[in-house]
Amino acid sequence: MRSSWGSSENHEQTRYNVGRAWLYVRKYFFMLRWNHYEMAFEAYLKERKIPFLAMAERYRNPLEDGSTLKNLDFVISRPVGTSWLIDVKGRKFPGGKHGGYWKHWTTRDDLVGLRHWENMFGERFSSLLVFAYLICGNKSPLPEHQLFEYRQRLYGFVGISIADYLPEIRVLSPKWHTFAMPTERFRQLAKPFEDFIAR
Repeated sequence: MRSSWGSSENHEQTRYNVGRAWLYVRKYFFMLRWNHYEMAFEAYLKERKIPFLAMAERYRNPLEDGSTLKNLDFVISRPVGTSWLIDVKGRKFPGGKHGGYWKHWTTRDDLVGLRHWENMFGERFSSLLVFAYLICGNKSPLPEHQLFEYRQRLYGFVGISIADYLPEIRVLSPKWHTFAMPTERFRQLAKPFEDFIAR
């Protein structure tokens, strides 16, 4: 009896199943590749040889109460010092309708997610907001030597821990559940991302 394993029909079914499995893996376990801010940050980590795990932001983890939890963007686990749970927020510099600098607003979804993951990972991990600023003018959030070029664009990566961020924020838009702090206070508390890795 001839085995059906070698038939063209079974080969097509196998290719179909493998393709579906790969799409599943990409959807749930790898970071989406369309966000140039996150892509630039990942390239920065690779160039500086900082070990990291890129997460699939698109996947939302179900909770016991029926709600879902926003995923992280990156996890940086270090044997010594603080390990970081990172949410990357892309902003233009300057940006917004009026061309303002140092935009640092977040959503309730961002903050609830980071707090939850921080509690789950334990005391070795802290949550960090990384604002990836795309330089669009002649001003920069960081000195020139701390900027990162990616695909002919310049980015500045500025971080602020959730522990510093949460006590200072105020409601920016009740409708959209967004939050921010006074710009001057943000500038006092935020630091170049590389400072967090040097700790």
